[in-house]
Amino acid sequence: MKILALFHTQDDGSLPKAALEVLTTAMAIKEQTGGTLAVGILGQGAANAAETVAGCGAESFLTVGSEAVAQARYATDTAAATALIRDSGAELVLAPGTARFARCLPGAAHRTGAQIDTHIVSVKAEGGQVQAQRWFYRQRILGTFSRAARPWIMLADAGVNMPWHGASGAASPKEVAVGFSDADLRTSVTGVRSPAADAQTIKPDAALLFVAGAGWTKKQKDGQFHIAEAGVLIQDFLIKAKSSLGSSKSLVDLQSEGQETLNFMTHMNQVGQTGSTPRHAKGLSACCHGEEPHAVGWRFINERRAINLDPNCGWAQGKADVVYVGDAFEIMAKVNALLS
Repeated sequence: MKILALFHTQDDGSLPKAALEVLTTAMAIKEQTGGTLAVGILGQGAANAAETVAGCGAESFLTVGSEAVAQARYATDTAAATALIRDSGAELVLAPGTARFARCLPGAAHRTGAQIDTHIVSVKAEGGQVQAQRWFYRQRILGTFSRAARPWIMLADAGVNMPWHGASGAASPKEVAVGFSDADLRTSVTGVRSPAADAQTIKPDAALLFVAGAGWTKKQKDGQFHIAEAGVLIQDFLIKAKSSLGSSKSLVDLQSEGQETLNFMTHMNQVGQTGSTPRHAKGLSACCHGEEPHAVGWRFINERRAINLDPNCGWAQGKADVVYVGDAFEIMAKVNALLS
């Protein structure tokens, strides 16, 4: 079986961590099937990026590193990916499920007559048959499936494999020729606008996920609301701990009901059955009761802790490793002081 590990470079010419995770899977499939492995890279500095993974044992390295693919663009990325897949003759294509590839690889699959699946969390070969796994129904059902069609393109989710670590060297990559038309080049990126570092609350690579519940916006023990203070405590912790921010559904829904709430919280932060299912090493929940629809989004958090005044809350029923019974305002103020 011919296997292609397909990557793209980042703005600095390096490979993203998600690419190295896919490389680990591709090498394992190569061993399990007795097949051959090729590495294909598109983007600025593709040839140099190939040198950094030269020790992976791939039989060949293919690149498209022309100026046309220096910036992420559907037309040129699709053309480059199509050329790499065709030149490799791959039957199985493994790629990271990044925003860039999620946008262009469906088009490449159409052009190469391939089947494509996304959000893959595991790929294994048993008895000569390649099987993939992904979650269905809000990540409550783990499905295992295979396809007879070839090529078969799979986009793998980040954080489900250990990134490859190995020696760099002389990869001697082959630059694959791609004929880009004027129409392919008509779109250009004129600049990038991004929020300040302390304003970016969703950080998939952060070691810690902090999830706030609706309890922050309720009347506290003095009978008063302290929403502004809650916002200061939470944002202070996010900056000092360099953590990502999550929310329960009940908290983000308060905005649509016209109630005063945390102005930096949106539905994008929602974690749970109807939100995201993040993958962080540790998670800390405060002022959330740990109901099942919310807790289901925590299934891939390795270490779970919660702060709640109620010792019988949902988190205490086996959903958290540690539960701190106390006032979240007081506890987080002390934590922030310690972090200072």
